[in-house]
Amino acid sequence: MLVDAGEACAKFQHDTIRNLTCKRLQLDEIWGFVAMKEKNIPDHRQGEAGIGSVWTWIAIDAETKLVPSWLVGLRDGDHAKLFVCDLAERLTNRVQITTDGLRAYVDAMEEGFGGEVDYAILHKVYGNETPGEARYSPAECVGCQKQAAVGDPNLAAASTSCIERQNLTVRMRNRRFTRLTNAFSKKLANLEHSVALHFFVYNFITRHGTLRMPPALKAKVTDHVWSFEELVEMIDRHAKTQEEEQV
Repeated sequence: MLVDAGEACAKFQHDTIRNLTCKRLQLDEIWGFVAMKEKNIPDHRQGEAGIGSVWTWIAIDAETKLVPSWLVGLRDGDHAKLFVCDLAERLTNRVQITTDGLRAYVDAMEEGFGGEVDYAILHKVYGNETPGEARYSPAECVGCQKQAAVGDPNLAAASTSCIERQNLTVRMRNRRFTRLTNAFSKKLANLEHSVALHFFVYNFITRHGTLRMPPALKAKVTDHVWSFEELVEMIDRHAKTQEEEQV
């Protein structure tokens, strides 16, 4: 069921979320793991694909809160380029993009946009960790530094607040990202399908707390609020089509 749901949601969004007129996008990566954490991988499985740390690259439109693109993979230059190139193909106009200081984004922006983008980097400055603080508590942010990396971005509008809130939404609504549990994915494909299903529900069904409507409706990607019944029907149609093609 998860495979059918994930494939149907991924295909629908891949085909539908196109020709966007976004103005300001924010990009980030959220950490997770498959099967086991990196430190627990035994020697005989070192280098095995599909286990250990996995990163989900996410883009969000600051205005409509739509998530137009995501990618589950490694936190490296190759995946950064795949992610940014996919995002660039969905846009019809020049946009402003803000990311953190991950170096891989710089080359990815050139690969995806060829210089036709206003790209800003936001570095957050953190203070020292408080002694005795809980393991997963972040250090206090004491300031931030903004710089123009490509084009002429409006640094006053450069922010990563929306994407950081989206990361929280992912962890709260997708059990596979919840820390300190045994709910993590045991296979990479299961994580990919789960992420596709999550973003379909977020984009097309869930009414955003600020917008009072799903992001896809605000972005005019759809003309109505989807129901879970419609989602199930779409998944069933996809599964039936797959069966017919195999025959």
